[in-house]
Amino acid sequence: MAIAPKPLVAGNWKMNGLRGSLETAMAIARGVDAGVRARSDVLICPPATVLHAMTSALIGTGVATGGQDCHASPSGAFTGDISAAMVADAGAAFVIVGHSERRTLHGETSADVKAKAEAALGAFLVPIICIGETLAEREAGRTIAVVKKQLRGSLPETATGAGVVIAYEPVWAIGTGKTPTAADVAEVHAEIRAELGRLLGKAEAAKVRVLYGGSVKPSNAAELMALPNVNGALVGGASLKAEDFLGIVRAI
Repeated sequence: MAIAPKPLVAGNWKMNGLRGSLETAMAIARGVDAGVRARSDVLICPPATVLHAMTSALIGTGVATGGQDCHASPSGAFTGDISAAMVADAGAAFVIVGHSERRTLHGETSADVKAKAEAALGAFLVPIICIGETLAEREAGRTIAVVKKQLRGSLPETATGAGVVIAYEPVWAIGTGKTPTAADVAEVHAEIRAELGRLLGKAEAAKVRVLYGGSVKPSNAAELMALPNVNGALVGGASLKAEDFLGIVRAI
């Protein structure tokens, strides 16, 4: 029987946080003791403007940092964008790609996400590849089909089990306070693991951390994190408050 990978709890700060917000990151780090580090990995993905400063402040604390997005190209005339190499140069170890807000608000396709994930791997970053269905797709009974299609279209052929993270975030649950039932989450994560087995082989698929995201909070974290094939969480709003984020971290 395969050993489950070490859980990862990642905080996505989105477009929130200035230099003064580094104190929140430090408060989180102070709460990540040896016991927490033994059980799980902890990650904060702040805005690009404070990524380097946060990485420097968190050195030696056991809390890693990540970018929220990267461009597929290594450089070029892409005003306002940031390359994977730039994210790595700022000290990050991870980068989120394909978040639903990028897919819906910026029109990113799974092919775009795959290209970004490939760029991340090329820069020695671990891409956190996000997938998830809309409310209309769920109500139409298409959740599994949509999630599997996004996974197939977004996962690089060069991916390895330890080199990527998958985050399942039902779009309709993000920031709404709504979550699928535990049975629903377990079903989707099982299907993701099975699809990873077809894409990577069972041995590599068993190494992939599959996170759940979508209104994760201290009050529901323990139940969600205890489900089979759930290897951590991608946390949005709750990661902006040290106490709330640590409540989720300690639930594992």
